[in-house]
Amino acid sequence: MSIFGSMDTSASGLTAQRLRLDVISNNIANINTTRTGEVTPGGNPIPYQRQVVVFKAREPQFSFAETLNQALQGKRVNSTALTAGLATRGKTGNGVDVQAIAEDPAAFRLEYNPDSPDAAQTPEAGLPAGYVRLPNVNIVTEMVDMISASRAYEANVTAMNASKSMMSKALEIGR
Repeated sequence: MSIFGSMDTSASGLTAQRLRLDVISNNIANINTTRTGEVTPGGNPIPYQRQVVVFKAREPQFSFAETLNQALQGKRVNSTALTAGLATRGKTGNGVDVQAIAEDPAAFRLEYNPDSPDAAQTPEAGLPAGYVRLPNVNIVTEMVDMISASRAYEANVTAMNASKSMMSKALEIGR
């Protein structure tokens, strides 16, 4: 890992947690959105569906210097060789990437309100006539997720500041 590797890892965490917080904010903003423009085959409106961020670990990568050294040594540089070389390297952290923003498969909430324009006019499986489908967003779950994202963001800021401090102290050695 290079001198800036820890900062790159922390930066990826900051970016990921910021996106997670954006998605949580979007969920809270749409907590009462009963119309998304989509309808069921029976003609009943489909409400907003909660979204969640799915993370994955970053794949290790060769630095430009490592790739250049292999090329200068006459080794043919291809993706198979790079992958084989990565397998022999130490497994240090490389950060996090967002794999997807997925929809939560939890069931929608139902509320009996036959006077609502969004009430089911046609009965369907799991949706009797007169009931309104509400988003599967739970404010308590969103608040817990928001606190978790905020704490993870703060932890990444702390790690980045520690890395910055270590680099600063290393530069002071020569004084």
